[in-house]
Amino acid sequence: MFDDFFSEAEALRAEQKPFAVALVVRCDRPVSGKPGDKAIIQPDGRTRGWVGGGCVQPLVHREALKALKDGTPRLMCITPSRQLDSEPGAVYYTMTCQGGGALEIYIEPVLPAPLILIVGRSLVAQTLSKLGKTIGYRIAAIASGIEPDKFPDADFIYKELRLEAVPITDETYVVVSTQGEHDEEALEQALSLNVPYISFVASQAKAAKVLAFVAGKGIPTETISRTKAPAGLDLGHLSPEEIAVSILAEIIQFRKRGPSPFSDRIEAVAASEQQPDEIIDPVCGMVIDPANAEYTSEYEGTTYYFCCAGCKQAFDRSSGVQKFKSAETKKSKEEEH
Repeated sequence: MFDDFFSEAEALRAEQKPFAVALVVRCDRPVSGKPGDKAIIQPDGRTRGWVGGGCVQPLVHREALKALKDGTPRLMCITPSRQLDSEPGAVYYTMTCQGGGALEIYIEPVLPAPLILIVGRSLVAQTLSKLGKTIGYRIAAIASGIEPDKFPDADFIYKELRLEAVPITDETYVVVSTQGEHDEEALEQALSLNVPYISFVASQAKAAKVLAFVAGKGIPTETISRTKAPAGLDLGHLSPEEIAVSILAEIIQFRKRGPSPFSDRIEAVAASEQQPDEIIDPVCGMVIDPANAEYTSEYEGTTYYFCCAGCKQAFDRSSGVQKFKSAETKKSKEEEH
């Protein structure tokens, strides 16, 4: 099981697929999850491993999706009573299962390394390849007549200027650094890609001329406006090596300020999780199939379904669904702040 877990994680990393790792770090009996238990959760809900059953599973899945969306690890504390004061980086849930007990589960998102697609074989391009690789980015370099030995750090080398041949990921940053070699063709191809960032290494005057040429090819103004030209942060007159530093700094800044590139995908998965014939336990959040539900309660003319007798009992002892809705609203507001 231990080897299978890490083999699965390594396979997902090799395929550049996002996933989260959940690890039980502490427990108060009786609970089914024990310290050292671990699971891999993918954005589509597929899970490999074990960190606990019952009401724990949907909570872990929920926090795993949040971790993948914001890229931030967190410690889940599932306790018998609601904790009002949470520690930074920790989220608290109430243990509603009949078995009782408490669990602390650490959730770590594992996201694919960003890809910098460098178009051109200039000194700026060569330096950017080296710097990007140093901080953990994957590098693809493409240009007609490119010399692989000038890009020893690149993960991928393409010797023809055909950007459609490059596998574009959810987080690809394109830098056109052709500097006189097929500038217009390279920028036109770059603008055809669905990527969050495109920059063009050139002076303001040259960039204006090349962008005007591209506009004359019928590319929409809105698409052209996505180009950052000149490329990099404005740090004054710079050497080619310093320009490469400023471009990498700009990409880092862009990544930190923008939304996660996986947000749309994860939100779509979360929205599709509840099937038409499934409903949610109002106490613990578990997905319930009403056709097979053993525990139900009536409240103000509505039937509510529960995963276990403990959730039903908690619901029945409360003032009903309004109390749970109020608690959930309060919790959402606390998380926003």
